[in-house]
Amino acid sequence: MPTIDPGLLTETAEQRELRAVARDFFAAHGGDEALWKRMAGELGVQGLAIPEKHGGAGYSFAELAVVLEEAGRAVCAGGLLPAVVLAAHTLLLAGDERYLPGIADGSRRATVAFDGDVRARGGTLSGTAEFVLDGAVADLVLARAGDRLYACEPDAASRLSLRVLDESRPQARIEFHDTPATPIGSADIVPRVLDIGRAALAAEQVGGIAHVLEATVAYVGQRRQFGRPIGSFQAVKHRLAALLVEYEAARSAAAYAVACVASESSELPVAAAAAATVCTGAYRLAVAEYVQLHGGTGFTWEHPAHRYVRRARADEVLFGTPQDHAARLAVALGLVSGNER
Repeated sequence: MPTIDPGLLTETAEQRELRAVARDFFAAHGGDEALWKRMAGELGVQGLAIPEKHGGAGYSFAELAVVLEEAGRAVCAGGLLPAVVLAAHTLLLAGDERYLPGIADGSRRATVAFDGDVRARGGTLSGTAEFVLDGAVADLVLARAGDRLYACEPDAASRLSLRVLDESRPQARIEFHDTPATPIGSADIVPRVLDIGRAALAAEQVGGIAHVLEATVAYVGQRRQFGRPIGSFQAVKHRLAALLVEYEAARSAAAYAVACVASESSELPVAAAAAATVCTGAYRLAVAEYVQLHGGTGFTWEHPAHRYVRRARADEVLFGTPQDHAARLAVALGLVSGNER
């Protein structure tokens, strides 16, 4: 049975106001190179879900998800996922508060390095971390080495920006060479951190799908063929109706995953896997329709559709493939054992 407050699934008046402000902000500054500083100075986004005792605003993950959704609508990264979601929640779950004030006020950009071959020895890290979000610009890296997590300032490490499909979400390879590091806790929390990341990504994807649906409906309403709008054609109506159904399913799945994070529910592994599966599939369909229903113009570099295609394709493998999520969901629901995966 659900263990979350049903009220968490309903958007409050305060959250609607936050959404309107965030939408206007990202529409105006989504591509701004100084976006991280603007978010801190104008919105205070970085500290939104960080407790007040650690320098944050003390709101819940639900409010942060509203901002993430609007960032996804504008295909804006801005360091939110690696720093404000993954790194901040790693520190909160580890019970290490030293670095949270810097994240909250925007003076510190943080990220996590959970993938790769990193080894700890005598207070230092050596080895390579792969596919580190914002790895080239982060000034704090929370790395996994064996069964422990460590915090380090990667100035003494080598960083190589990677060529990625979605350039709005940069990644890097970090090579540690006896880099000084501080233990912050057990790596046992990594699965929950990743589930929180999946819930956050689902919120972003819902924002992206919403933009695609609205933009496509607007286009087919004004594009005319044979003397009438193409949106009046039955085949187009059916395709958009199917997309609306997918959007509503994604919105519901993401909302439940977000509510599980906000309420610290034990159902998060199921909710996160379901949201990742549903939202990834819906976004894949959405961007395909975005391009095709815009006709020739949808295939051009001048049209923004390619930005959403890149984001959707990159999101499919960011925290595991759809097959990985389906397998995790089957295990979480008890349909198969972990040994059968």
